[in-house]
Amino acid sequence: MWRFLTCLLPQQGRLPGCRVKYVFLVWLGVFAGSWLVYVHYSSYVELCRGHVCQVVICDQYRKGIISGSICQDLCNLHRVEWRTCLSSVPGQQVYSGLWQGKEVTIKCGIEESLNSKAGSEVAPQRELVLFDKPTRGTSIKEFREMTLGFLKANLGDLPSLPALVGQVLLMADFNQDSRVSLAEAKSVWALLQRNEFLLLLSLQEKEHASRLLGYCGDLYVTEGIPHGSWHSAALPPLLRPLLPPALLGALQQWLGPAWPWRARIAIGLLEFVEELFHSSYGTFYMCETTLANVGYTAKYDFKMADLQQVAPEAAVRRFLQGRHCEHSSDCTYGHDCRAPCDQLMRQCKGDLLQPNLAKVCELLRDYLLPGAPADLREELGRQLRTCTTLSGLASQVEAHHSLVLSHLKTLLWKKISHTKYS
Repeated sequence: MWRFLTCLLPQQGRLPGCRVKYVFLVWLGVFAGSWLVYVHYSSYVELCRGHVCQVVICDQYRKGIISGSICQDLCNLHRVEWRTCLSSVPGQQVYSGLWQGKEVTIKCGIEESLNSKAGSEVAPQRELVLFDKPTRGTSIKEFREMTLGFLKANLGDLPSLPALVGQVLLMADFNQDSRVSLAEAKSVWALLQRNEFLLLLSLQEKEHASRLLGYCGDLYVTEGIPHGSWHSAALPPLLRPLLPPALLGALQQWLGPAWPWRARIAIGLLEFVEELFHSSYGTFYMCETTLANVGYTAKYDFKMADLQQVAPEAAVRRFLQGRHCEHSSDCTYGHDCRAPCDQLMRQCKGDLLQPNLAKVCELLRDYLLPGAPADLREELGRQLRTCTTLSGLASQVEAHHSLVLSHLKTLLWKKISHTKYS
């Protein structure tokens, strides 16, 4: 500091060389800061294109190509308020919003073929690839069979699927006129192509998935964004990748809820794992298990923050079946749904290396052990270690899964029962 001050103070007979050096460093800092701001602003513009979504959807609606329960409010009455951009990838636009006096989440897909630099004027071309089915002349019987075939391909040939088809048709007839128009059918068909929407529809009866409130075309609105594990309130999305994982973990502990609340959230997460394993519409795999997906309500009840990386077992098996591989890393669906590679046949096997519960327990070690009560920490650590060793082999999942999960829930619940945290 003294050296810096002596450089700035004028001295007789001395050239201001060091002053030039520090001025250069300051200029370099300003330049670097400006460049970072520019880069992140460009990233924000790329990530946050909700206005493009609205232009596309409302253009299709006014042409009579699509319809939906919120189209009138969205496009004509302007009663859907777009608020904070929460998008993490350009192709999936996510915003917090307000509709009918409720906090909601607005979700809309933008096709990868659309170039954001080309502007919104090219957006209406999207109808050619997204709203192309069913075609004019398709009967309601044909649409029912078309929907059933799609659900069989994505969820498996389950006896419960006709009931789900009935839900789809009921949703399509949002105006309750006892018929499904072509625009209604196109909208619901486009929605079904969205992985998260299909999961929301399949898990609507489960308490830990967000409730679907309305749609227009393939834009849909759900309950408001649950509170994040820590970062949704603490840092803007664009800053998260800049922080090292160790610092992110530390911030989660400092800014996250108190330990008893975390235990309550963890119980809800374990219940969600049960729901995925014993769903009416088959088994589902969590293919990206991170704290970013650990959401909770104002009462600290667990809500899955993002279903994009939850996949039906049928879809995962179809992806893996007969797939050529050299290593198990070649047999990866999504982020972390990994199957072993048969080194002799050079093909992926069908069973995943880790079931949902094992991956969730790895997550809970970092989420629950720091700050856990002293009389619980050793036993909790032991049970979590046991849980993380579960394999994905079909012969072991049913036997060990329920037992380990039940022990964990009981251990946590005993600690917070009969307190305000229960």
